[in-house]
Amino acid sequence: MKKLITLAIAATLSTAAFAAPETYTIEGTHTFPRFEYSHFGYSTQLSRFDKTTGTITLDKAAKTGAVDVTIDTTSVNTGYPLFNQHIQGEDFFDTAKYPTITYKSTKVNFDGDKPATIEGNLTVKGITKPVTLTVTSFHCMPHPMLKKDACGANATATIKRSEFNAGKYAPYVGDDVKLTIAVEAYKP
Repeated sequence: MKKLITLAIAATLSTAAFAAPETYTIEGTHTFPRFEYSHFGYSTQLSRFDKTTGTITLDKAAKTGAVDVTIDTTSVNTGYPLFNQHIQGEDFFDTAKYPTITYKSTKVNFDGDKPATIEGNLTVKGITKPVTLTVTSFHCMPHPMLKKDACGANATATIKRSEFNAGKYAPYVGDDVKLTIAVEAYKP
C-alpha cells in the first residue's frame, strides 16, 4: 500500500512538473473592453470596443501566464455614431494614426489557483505606460456548447487619459478612466 501511495504521489508530481502552458485565443464576440469616465460631473459615460483579438497563455501548475491583447480603436462604440467619429479624432484616440490599443503582460500574479493581477504595458496613441489589471473574476472549464476548453475573466484598472495624450477637456470631462475588460478565450 505504501508503495502504491508513493507511486501515485510521484506520478502527480511528475505530471505537475511537466505540465505545459496552455494558450487560449480571445473570442471576439464575447470580449468587450469598456471604459468609463465622468462627463462634467453630470453622469458616468460608458463606452466599449467591439473588436478585440489576442491570446492568453496559462501554466496553472507553474502559476505563470501571459496576456497579449489588441483592440481595434476604430471599433469604439459610444452608442451614438456621431460621437464615435468625434472620439476617434486627434483629441482622443486619433484612429487614423493609431488604429490599435495594445496590452502586453509582463507578469501574471496568482492567488491560489487563479490569476489575481496582471502587470503589463498599455499602449495608447503610441504611448506605453505600465498598468496593472486586477482580475475580479476568473473561470475555466469545457465550454458546454463549443465542446472545447475555455477561460473567461473580468479585469479592471484606472488610468489617466492625459498620460496618453488624450486629455482634451480635462478636468471637466474626467481624466480618470476606469477600464474593464470582459474576456472569453478558447483553446484552438
